[in-house]
Amino acid sequence: MKKILFGIGVLLAVNTVSAQKLEKLQWFNEPEKWEVKNNSLSMFVTPKTDYWRISHYGFTVDDGPFYYGTYGGEFEAKVKLTADYKARFDQTGLMVRIDEKHWIKAGVEFVDGNMNISAVVTNTKSDWSVISLGKKVPFVWVKAVRRLDAVELFYSLDDRTYTMYRNAPFDDNTPVQVGVMAACPDGNGFNAQFDNFTVTHLPDQRRLQWLDAHKD
Repeated sequence: MKKILFGIGVLLAVNTVSAQKLEKLQWFNEPEKWEVKNNSLSMFVTPKTDYWRISHYGFTVDDGPFYYGTYGGEFEAKVKLTADYKARFDQTGLMVRIDEKHWIKAGVEFVDGNMNISAVVTNTKSDWSVISLGKKVPFVWVKAVRRLDAVELFYSLDDRTYTMYRNAPFDDNTPVQVGVMAACPDGNGFNAQFDNFTVTHLPDQRRLQWLDAHKD
């Protein structure tokens, strides 16, 4: 989508941020039931699926639905999450992934009847952090910002005020898979919806610093 801006004798075409074309993404662990319509992805999350590596539980799984594109450099990814969470550990979110040993998932996880803002950061082994929302809410926005050698994670209940809840190390100068994921480790599946998924390119910080230091 383009917006035309008129200046003093100048006509400028400026690219505005629009939702990522979901039809152009691809599946890792495609679920049996899913649909893309009006730039919204809905799916029935495959039962008995998850993402985890080794620590605490002693097992490794890598079989949740993940719908993604491949991006290089620095970026901001964002999505609105809506789901009919039912069973313990039902989850939806964003995923940023290099390979099966290096990935981050961030979003909502349902534990003990509560909705939690959740993050799992995996660097050979996984860790897990949660923030309880203390109530059920109709939807949650999550955002992941990749800058230099880290990814910052944010959540929002209104797409206006965002709270950062994690800053995790992540290899830079490496192409990554970015998209939406879901998992249902304990339950029999649930309905999930992902709206307004965007990936916005951010200028490389080191290059900007170099350019600033080498001005004419």
